[in-house]
Amino acid sequence: MKELGYLVQQVRQKRPLVHHITNYVTVNDCANITLAIGASPVMADEPKEMPDITGIADGLVLNIGTLNQQKLASMLSAGKVANEKGIPVVLDPVGVGASEFRRVAIHQLLDEIKINVLRGNISEIRSIAGLASVSKGVDASNEDIGRDEGREEVAAYLARELECVVIISGEVDVISDGQKTMCVKNGHAMLGNITGTGCMCSSLVGSLCGANPDNILEASVVAMVSMGIAGEIAYKRAGGLGGGSFRVALHDEISKMNKEMIERMGRIHEGQ
Repeated sequence: MKELGYLVQQVRQKRPLVHHITNYVTVNDCANITLAIGASPVMADEPKEMPDITGIADGLVLNIGTLNQQKLASMLSAGKVANEKGIPVVLDPVGVGASEFRRVAIHQLLDEIKINVLRGNISEIRSIAGLASVSKGVDASNEDIGRDEGREEVAAYLARELECVVIISGEVDVISDGQKTMCVKNGHAMLGNITGTGCMCSSLVGSLCGANPDNILEASVVAMVSMGIAGEIAYKRAGGLGGGSFRVALHDEISKMNKEMIERMGRIHEGQ
């Protein structure tokens, strides 16, 4: 997989428009990380705009972090437009196990829209897979992190069930299309100490897939590697200064991400 660094170059050359229907906690970070990797963000959630906005986009990111009925209607409308036009759809099931409303909404989205990439933490992915899970708001629970069932097996199983790429974020990121499973060991623990790194990962996935729609698995791997490498360098540069400085450094490093960095620093291996 070392040769995959060129996929970042594709983002900077094509500058894909990535439509986000996301949450108001992290919307600014998602817009800026999209710009940093070389894509162009649009954040629109009015249902009446969905045919026009999604119709001109190259990628669609759906994030249920602050879900309400209007956003759900917009997500369903945008997702159907994206499917009609062959636009990659990324779904981030933030805190899906925290409420019945979220659980029902996610299954409605999965039933009515063809999702290309599902990215979540282990608790969120286990919940969607129908496996035992413990909700801890929007974070992965320690109980789920420590369960015996392997992340690789869970990701591959759900990828086959949903016919999409499944990403489980964590200390080791697992990315699977059901046939091939890749593991990414880049990153730093401080990524878990600031709000929105998971949401930003989904924006990176949307950006990479928007520029590389024929290479969804590979694009997803490169998105996760990019965030991991950026986290490592940002910690060395600014981690000792605190979370605010680390956040700024993280955006800086994504803006400098390139083929050489990915191929030199990426720690990727094939699972199963």
